[in-house]
This record gives sequence, structure tokens and C-alpha cells, in this order.
Amino acid sequence: MNIIKNYNEKELTFSIEGRIDTITSQELDNEIQEEIGNFDSLVMDFNDVEYISSAGLRVLIATQKKLKPENIPFIIKNVNDSVSEIFRMSGFDKILKIK
Repeated sequence: MNIIKNYNEKELTFSIEGRIDTITSQELDNEIQEEIGNFDSLVMDFNDVEYISSAGLRVLIATQKKLKPENIPFIIKNVNDSVSEIFRMSGFDKILKIK
């Protein structure tokens, strides 16, 4: 997995490449935690995400739970069909904001 961080003023975009699985999900969580407090909105660009495991889904839910009390928008965009199916089957498409 590769993570590219890009700030557009106070909006942080994580462009993620590869797989978000048991091994790489901790790295993603660490990157998010490192930036908490530095942004007013968070976007995750999944254009190049091939797969997400339950460990990756847990990171997304934990992130949303941290940001929601502060009313910080959290959006996941450019989700391919296979990852979209994982979100749908897990019910996360109803919990997370996916564009």
C-alpha cells in the first residue's frame, strides 16, 4: 500500500494505492492519527485501492467516529466495483459517505 497526502487549504486528501488489509491497515491508521487536528475535512481517494479487509473497514469506522463529534466531513471517493461490493455486503455503504 502507498499513501499520498495532499492538502488543499484545510482539506486533506489521502490517495491510497494497493490493498488495505490486516498488515497495511495499521499504517493507514497511523497516518490518519498523525494528521488529526490539522484538517477541516478528510477525503480518501480509493481510485487505486484493489481490496479492503475487515481490518481496513475498522480503520474507516474508527476514523468516522473520531471526526463526527467535531462535525468534520469524511468522504470516500472513486471506489471501484469490487471495493464497492465489499462496502455494500458489509453494510458500510449505509454508514460511510461514499461518492
